Amino acid sequence: MKKMIAIAAIAVCGAAHAQTNVTVYGLLDTAIDYNTNADAAGHSRTWMPSLGGGMFPSRIGFRGTEDLGGGLKAIFTLETGIYTDSGTTGQGNRLFGRQAWVGLAGNWGQVTLGRNYNMLYNSMPEVEIIGPAQYGLGSLDAGIPNGRTDNSLAYKGTFGAVTVGATYSLGRDVSNAGGPGGTNCPGEAAADAQACREWSAMLRYDTPTWGITSAYDRKNGGTGAAAGLTTSNLKDSRLHLAGYTKFDAWRLAAGAVVRDNEGSSATPRSNLYYFDGAYKLSPAVTVDGLAGRLDYKNSGNDSTLTMLRAIYDLSKRTSTYVAIGHVSNSGTAAVALSAGGAVGAGMAQNGIIAGIKHSF
Repeated sequence: MKKMIAIAAIAVCGAAHAQTNVTVYGLLDTAIDYNTNADAAGHSRTWMPSLGGGMFPSRIGFRGTEDLGGGLKAIFTLETGIYTDSGTTGQGNRLFGRQAWVGLAGNWGQVTLGRNYNMLYNSMPEVEIIGPAQYGLGSLDAGIPNGRTDNSLAYKGTFGAVTVGATYSLGRDVSNAGGPGGTNCPGEAAADAQACREWSAMLRYDTPTWGITSAYDRKNGGTGAAAGLTTSNLKDSRLHLAGYTKFDAWRLAAGAVVRDNEGSSATPRSNLYYFDGAYKLSPAVTVDGLAGRLDYKNSGNDSTLTMLRAIYDLSKRTSTYVAIGHVSNSGTAAVALSAGGAVGAGMAQNGIIAGIKHSF
């Protein structure tokens, strides 16, 4: 059934080409990953991660615009997450799990309806220098690279150096697949209007050489929702503040994500601090890295992650890379280096990942 739907979507895009400017695009990133202490017995593991490569998660998408006149455009995006290790779809096995929205755009910004990125995610470009990669910030907080909301209305506009944005969701996640891909909170219930609502806001200031960014995101719980948010009066909120600078061959950034998660009775409050940077050794070679710490209030279950990566650009679209990483866990913390990976509770983990990325 999913194959039939995908073929139909492609056919629709092709038929609409005469009236609408439609682009097919994608990115494939596949890697081999080696991790130590992948279980409580201290065994190592060599594997091919499903949830993303050493640079980006894989995807294929369709985006289009239609000029409606007077500076107004119709816009849409349909984007599928792909697990290149197995050929299956991601984000809770959705067909268009990364993005699925339609809207209008003009010199006042754009408004879109559907499955949108929230503003926490939109606040990360420029400051999340290594990107949504394995061994990245998503290992310390999976909510950062998975900032998408179902049933949502989104606005974003850029006015000179200032970018503002906001989202509001009537039911943030209809999938019950578990993990960051599906948290079983569909909302839109007559008996509880606040169940599974989510809203976010963003304010950015960007110049050619530096910038600052901020965002706030708040999720409501609902009956049966994951991560302890089982009632609509329980909320999970994140505040992100960060800044960056670019000079010569350098890019540097630092930031913090302050979280208050009422779904966790033991450790509701935490601070995630990070510093990352990149240096372009030559037109084809870039070295970048990250240091991050997840600190839970009134708890010894904290984690610290560091990584260093080298990227060699074979062309504008194709790159190879290798990265090394280390995560240390204290108490009963069990943060793994890789999304979808595992580590013994309270144990440190070392890893090395190498792969290839191609975009089209």
